[in-house]
Amino acid sequence: MSRLTELFGIDVPIVLGPFGGLSSVELTAAVSAGGGLGSFGLYGYAPERIHDTISRLRAATDRPIAVNLWWPRGDEVGPSDVDLDPVLDATAPLFEAAGAARPELPAAFLPALADQLDAVFVARPDVVSVVFGAPDAATVARAREHGIRLVGTATSVAEAVALDDAGVDAVVATGMEAAGHRVSFLRDPAESLVGTFALVPQVVDAVSVPVIAAGGVADRRGVAAALALGAEGVQVGTAFLRTRQSAATVAHRAAIAAAQDTDTVLTRAMSGRLARGIPNRAVREIEAADAIAPFPAQNWLTGVFRAAAAAAGEGELLSLWAGQAAGLARLDDAAGVLSELRAGLPDALG
Repeated sequence: MSRLTELFGIDVPIVLGPFGGLSSVELTAAVSAGGGLGSFGLYGYAPERIHDTISRLRAATDRPIAVNLWWPRGDEVGPSDVDLDPVLDATAPLFEAAGAARPELPAAFLPALADQLDAVFVARPDVVSVVFGAPDAATVARAREHGIRLVGTATSVAEAVALDDAGVDAVVATGMEAAGHRVSFLRDPAESLVGTFALVPQVVDAVSVPVIAAGGVADRRGVAAALALGAEGVQVGTAFLRTRQSAATVAHRAAIAAAQDTDTVLTRAMSGRLARGIPNRAVREIEAADAIAPFPAQNWLTGVFRAAAAAAGEGELLSLWAGQAAGLARLDDAAGVLSELRAGLPDALG
């Protein structure tokens, strides 16, 4: 038993990375049922979909589950704030290749966080994690009232301290190796590119709550190394994203399986915010044309052709999120990944 396993009511301190847009009930439930903490990303989910998703998770497993929300960073744009015509013109070949029509602007790019929070607190998951910010006092108080644990995500020591001061129950220290978005909120993400194994011990020294290491952990060696540096648990994304239980397409999983250490890049092309993934036609053409709108306009725009490309199995037009340890993601079954990670835990925790 560790502080983290006791805090979350889980058997082993292994957390599934919450994949915004790529989460599946099957994978989340599999990790929870295996003794870890299954997480599900709720990016872009309206309240009704949040209720339905958490209900399906509860039906799939009786073990603790976590859901993830994106905190507003303050620089988000709405449909009336940006002229997307130049970007839509520049990306027209990508829409054509995906078989997607040029979209009309929606009323809003994202649901309101307040509405999402209301839905989450009604549904009562065991854990709520947030990225891109620190929860406010009202949210912390509501979580306490409902018996929900709060987890914040930091890309720097200063962010970890801010999260600790805000009252979260644990901090994910996520290094620049990690797949997906760089979730910095105190400085520009490009100025917060600290590696996992440099970041973790400094965060451990700076905060009072348990620290979860994320980024570059894909097998038993990464788990052992993270714990040796003071982390009390690990969060793993890419290794689980490759498994058949994830919502990643066959093309995405194949790209992870083929990736080596130098095969990922940091790009703003797909969402307007800096994120790590495997470059493809979409990334190259958007960057070459500098056709990048502010977040979340860019994410909405590319999401239209990405959805069509996913249905067609066209990997060159997807967001192929993957971390620098993709070359270590060798297993295609969630239970196998969890077993491999557990092998890196000391006997008292495994």
